[in-house]
Amino acid sequence: MRLTLVIFSLSPGGAERVMSIMANYWVVKGWNITLLTFDDGNKPPFYELDSRVHHIPLRIAADSSNLLLGFWNNLRRVQILQSAIAQSKPDAVISFMEQVNMLTLLATRSLNLPTVVSERIDPTLYSVGRVWEKLRQWTYPLADQIVVQTKGAQTYFSPKLQSHTCIIPNQVLLPTREKTTSDKHLARRSIIAVGRLTQQKGFDLLLQAFASLTEFHSTWTLTIFGEGELRRELESLRDSLALSGLVHFPGVVKNLDKVLRQADIFVLSSRFEGFPNVLCEAMASGLPVISTDCPSGPREIIQDGVDGILVPNQDAKALALAMHRLMSDEAERKRLSACATDVVERFSLEKVMAMWEKLLAQVVEERLGYDEHI
Repeated sequence: MRLTLVIFSLSPGGAERVMSIMANYWVVKGWNITLLTFDDGNKPPFYELDSRVHHIPLRIAADSSNLLLGFWNNLRRVQILQSAIAQSKPDAVISFMEQVNMLTLLATRSLNLPTVVSERIDPTLYSVGRVWEKLRQWTYPLADQIVVQTKGAQTYFSPKLQSHTCIIPNQVLLPTREKTTSDKHLARRSIIAVGRLTQQKGFDLLLQAFASLTEFHSTWTLTIFGEGELRRELESLRDSLALSGLVHFPGVVKNLDKVLRQADIFVLSSRFEGFPNVLCEAMASGLPVISTDCPSGPREIIQDGVDGILVPNQDAKALALAMHRLMSDEAERKRLSACATDVVERFSLEKVMAMWEKLLAQVVEERLGYDEHI
């Protein structure tokens, strides 16, 4: 099978991690994998890529200062992307993320190639802007299949589009089994959160919840890994809540698996999600987890009260109560931890990749009338 994958970049992020896993998995199987990114390639991929994956940075990621320039830049992007896809001679194309999906569909329109696009966040909750939304409505019917991660995301599309939309969750990799003692990132009893420092991730709510608990749990710390445009605001909020010695923002970390194994509790405080990889990874590492019951994702992952705790969305008080419950009860933490690792079986690499391969076989056969490449 010759496959071309398209994504904006391979910077830190859930979609980027998933695409890297997919590329590595298929190249090990002997497939010919080309991975196209819009960036200039000056920074190496954040997630490790097998050397056999043919990664081509297209250098088309520059911002546009106005609408007219944006139009011409996107026309140029489509032309360059079309040429790169054609040169890679794929049997099928998979694209991740909204704007990249639209440009990929325009690029493959005249190539007669089976094209699958994947939304990596619930489109009902994340606006791409009026112009891009119009373009999505026009281009998405060109896709052979649209992949979403949850039922909620699927309902965003019209009944006609839903007929060629399918749900494929993210893969959960089996973590390393040994608890590390080197590269210590966390001290004392630790709550951990991970994600981009944006409004979506709800870290302001998490800080408020944690601040209400320090009187009762003075030995606990909160560490939030990630970067983003709200770093200064969140640091300022931390300081105003008198948490400067208890809450830390160390930035992005590569060895997340090791960090998760050093923590005592994981919290996802998001206002909305797609299918949060890091929640799955925390559970796979045996951490007791708490998550907001935000639209898309957590409810498909956590069985409330069995292998984790769900709390009402955007409710800092409810979040604090759940955190207090686990911080106060080691036996409860151990009980949830023991059940959490079942997530590896439910969303195993082999199961999820089999879903992708079945989909590829379907679109190749329907478009080109053969399936011997799968």
